Amino acid sequence: MQRDQSFSPGPPPPRWKIGRHLKVAGKSHSFASMVAAALPSTRVVIVLSIVFSLLAAAVSVPWINSSLIISSTTGVPAAITTSKTSIITSNASFSDKEQRAVLPPPPSTPPPAIIPFSCSAANQTKSTICRAIPSIQLSEKSLLSPPPLPSSCPDYFRWIHEDLKPWLRTGITKEMVERAGRTANFRLVIMGGRAFVQRLRPSFQTRDVFTLWGLVQLLRRYPGRVPDLDLMFDTVDYPVVKAADYRGRNASAPPPLFRYCGDDSSLDVVFPDWSFWGWPEINIKPWEKLEKELKEANEKIKWTDREPYAYWKGNPAVAATRRDLLRCNVSQSHDWNARLYAQDWQSETHKGFSESNLASQCIHRYKIYIEGSAWSVSEKYILACNSMTLIVKPQYYDFFTRGLMPVQHYWPVRHDDKCRSIKFAVVRNKAQAIGNEASDFIHEKLKMDYVYDYMFHLLNEYAKLLKYKPTKSRRAIELCAETMACSAENLTKQFMMDSMVKSPHGSPPCSLSPPFNPMELRVLQRRKANSIKQVEIWEQRAWDREPKQQ
Repeated sequence: MQRDQSFSPGPPPPRWKIGRHLKVAGKSHSFASMVAAALPSTRVVIVLSIVFSLLAAAVSVPWINSSLIISSTTGVPAAITTSKTSIITSNASFSDKEQRAVLPPPPSTPPPAIIPFSCSAANQTKSTICRAIPSIQLSEKSLLSPPPLPSSCPDYFRWIHEDLKPWLRTGITKEMVERAGRTANFRLVIMGGRAFVQRLRPSFQTRDVFTLWGLVQLLRRYPGRVPDLDLMFDTVDYPVVKAADYRGRNASAPPPLFRYCGDDSSLDVVFPDWSFWGWPEINIKPWEKLEKELKEANEKIKWTDREPYAYWKGNPAVAATRRDLLRCNVSQSHDWNARLYAQDWQSETHKGFSESNLASQCIHRYKIYIEGSAWSVSEKYILACNSMTLIVKPQYYDFFTRGLMPVQHYWPVRHDDKCRSIKFAVVRNKAQAIGNEASDFIHEKLKMDYVYDYMFHLLNEYAKLLKYKPTKSRRAIELCAETMACSAENLTKQFMMDSMVKSPHGSPPCSLSPPFNPMELRVLQRRKANSIKQVEIWEQRAWDREPKQQ
């Protein structure tokens, strides 16, 4: 609707102009007598009417303007508002072109991240800028009341004991740790609640930066509670400590090497990956913020309104199994109920990954997870979507996925016959329930609170195995929020601020359950294997019936 310009009174004439028109050469004649003397008598009535109308308008204009502004909020039609007040009250009726003319243009770049502490001054050094995190100050009332009991940790925390089992009998010596440095990207020492790092070799992108940032946040969350320790960390995807190399009576103890994933043939210690605190190179936000966006996206699109296909988008160049998956895309000859998209990394990098918003991809009833060169950070984002996740038979696991159960949290897909397996998986009767179960697991049992608690318990149990007192190298530098954030730029700094722990956590970490006993492990492994086998039987029966239906 166009704005009505027929009524747009101007401002009242200044009072000095009105007064000047009422005087003629300093004489005190009335205004009416002047007009009568100057004009023919037949026009006097008309002129007087015009003059008095002008005087009335001059007096009433301020009242008209103010009344319009007041009445515009009480239902006066937009057609009788002034051009000034219509900008305030009638934006909803503007055309797109008019709104662009009225509203200020959006900023070309996001505002810089605000750091809530002072960065290094000219007379400070990196060794003096780090400040100790104050302990929690307890009130008299809280001192008199018993401390809150910690909640139980999710069951997948019990795999911490399994990951550290290779050193349960021997303990961990300094020589073992230093052997792990053959492939490590950095060495981390924690002493007295302070973190010191020695970089050994470059990492891909900012993997090491945000892994270390997460460790610094853990120290801020639980100040003084993380014990002294010394560890090696490898930020490459695939595990390298092969279990077969450390078997036998005369075999040496394996080196304890931390990384993001493992498999059944390796002994690497699994740790939460860097993307929980952000991945600026591809514009993936810190998990705490992104997890909320994914949850909101789930609520916007009902299951019945989603696309009834299996969706995947990623980089097929990193693995042959992904290139094989692309054969399952829709074509003129086949429709395997899959919609697959190769990620154009060069184009997306140029656009700042503006078209790869993860929360906007929760629009399909089914989503596919498939490994790349090893495990992929995408798994948690896919599982969080309320869509039934189709997991192509994986080789690797990360710290939480060992808590997932096939047919309960996801649908297993064969790696050697992907297309038919995907086609069978789509339109399952329990698909919505499985999708909800996985999404609930991610949103409830993979909150950042649990990520930090997993780190806390893993490092505590690891530190108990050390048979020496950790000391820092002369080449190690101290890390803290100040040293890391003050030197960061752009999205790296923004994600650091978004994921920074602002104050110590008031509650204790969750309570870690004891290790699995051998019977529990066998039952768990048998249950997973039987669930996958049952799906393969269902698939085979369906395939055997296909020729008969043609």
